[in-house]
Amino acid sequence: MTDIRDAKFWERLIEKILKILGKGILGKRPDHKRHQHVVPHAEGWAVRGEGNERYTAIYDKQKKAIDRAKEIAQNYNSDVVIHGRNGRIRDRRSYD
Repeated sequence: MTDIRDAKFWERLIEKILKILGKGILGKRPDHKRHQHVVPHAEGWAVRGEGNERYTAIYDKQKKAIDRAKEIAQNYNSDVVIHGRNGRIRDRRSYD
């Protein structure tokens, strides 16, 4: 159970709020692109938006992940960055 009287509680809360506010400001910039990365994952392949901590989706096949990333990139006029099993970038496709 979290004790709101603890200073660490407030520090963590303020950090989270600032992080959320910072993402909101970045999302409103017209030059901010939402590039989609297809990356290796323990369950296969994942799609993750650039700068995001969480995965958008996880797939068993890389082709499925690339197809989903392409749909998202087309909506945002951005790129799909495809990583190999070793994590290094192996291809980049632009949809702007």
